[in-house]
Amino acid sequence: MKYLQMNRRHAVQAIAAGALASASGLGHAAAPNDKIRLGIIGLGWRGGILLDRFGEQGDVEIRWLCDADQARLDAAAAKAPHAQHTQDLRQVIDATDVDAVVIATCNHWHCLAAVWAIEAGKDVYVEKPLSHNLREGELVVAAARRHGAIVQLGTQQRSDPMQREVRALLHDEQTLGEIQAVEVCRYGVRESIGRRSEPLPPPASLDVDLWLGPAADEPVWRNAWHYDWHWMWNTGNGEMGNWGVHLIDDVVNVVLRDQLPLPKSVQGGGGRLGWNDAGETPNVHFARLDANGMPVTIGLSNLPGDPGGKKPLTRHGVATGYIVYCEGGRYAGRRGGGVAYDTDGKVIRRFRGTGGEREHVRNFIDAVRSRDPDTLNAEIALGDASTNWSHMANVAFRVGVAGDAALLQSDDPKWRGLIQSLANHAKDNGSSLSSDDIRYSELLSIDAAKRRFVGAGADAANGYLARIYRPGFEFPTAGA
Repeated sequence: MKYLQMNRRHAVQAIAAGALASASGLGHAAAPNDKIRLGIIGLGWRGGILLDRFGEQGDVEIRWLCDADQARLDAAAAKAPHAQHTQDLRQVIDATDVDAVVIATCNHWHCLAAVWAIEAGKDVYVEKPLSHNLREGELVVAAARRHGAIVQLGTQQRSDPMQREVRALLHDEQTLGEIQAVEVCRYGVRESIGRRSEPLPPPASLDVDLWLGPAADEPVWRNAWHYDWHWMWNTGNGEMGNWGVHLIDDVVNVVLRDQLPLPKSVQGGGGRLGWNDAGETPNVHFARLDANGMPVTIGLSNLPGDPGGKKPLTRHGVATGYIVYCEGGRYAGRRGGGVAYDTDGKVIRRFRGTGGEREHVRNFIDAVRSRDPDTLNAEIALGDASTNWSHMANVAFRVGVAGDAALLQSDDPKWRGLIQSLANHAKDNGSSLSSDDIRYSELLSIDAAKRRFVGAGADAANGYLARIYRPGFEFPTAGA
């Protein structure tokens, strides 16, 4: 492979493109025996888990709980009985009794909340995806550099000790020989989110203005307000920006060793098949990305493997994970485990991990104490890179045109195999990859240094790298 030889510390520094500001003047750094005072922002499913995990740390004190929905605040109150409550995250960010914030809001809030917190002198643990679009990620990394902040992305698999073992297998030991290709798999069954004839009224307990924040005020046509915002471009990034970020991060970390912040090109497509609902993001999605000459393909589907069934599609035995194809075999990885096979399919080695969740939380707290961002397992520049790979795949879908399957023709056997598998999968679910419900993009070239698309199709693609923000919820001008 034609990758630069660079250790992890240097990779972080190169991606960051500049030295860190001295942290010695940060007034919020806790003394060794003091507790780190936290504010938890966002108390949905993931926020509730993070509240539990941070609450388990003996040197952490939960000072604030925040959610735009008062009902969620009330439900979480018993977990932190001494914490103050607010629906307005700005109150937590401005609080003088908070050292760091944990951000588990909807995707569209992640970066603005992070930048506001950094500007206020706080350290930040922010859930994936880092950003709702590529430009936002730049602003968070820049803010972290200006202020010497400790900022970690919630890609917890990076803190699983197993990951180092897999990297050693693939690179140091080269047990499987040369790496030839990678396939990311996210096959998980979900249900339709419905389509209402009248807009959904918000919950009575919700402050809609604070929930929307920087996002546009649009009518909601789905059946449920919470969680299903993932499948609307105004607030979410689809499955590619949901589970996809975790899996892509594994590849960027374990296979690419954090040496490629962006692919050289991307092509893809997909559609929303089988569901006549209000969702906008694809429930079947496919993409191929060029990792400096090595193909990385991504296949995603929320439809069942068998019509009407509950089990997902699998590729070579993998439903949610990734496959590293090598000269002497393959490695199939997933959260908390993996298996290396030889070319005959015989098991060479099994890996068992923890998933990394508790280690990841501890890693952040330790870095807040030490003031050393190089000790973070998912330092924000690395998180920005993994998130941006998912953005590239989403952009390829969004600029695609309907019904032109010829755009996907390729000599790459892994790509052809994936497309054929998904074509059969679509047929099994009563649809077709040749239908007008499927979009296809041309090959889009990427200038990694400029973080822009270039060449054919670039103008349309670059239009999805930023957004317009609702008045009153713009990014600080210092970060523009």
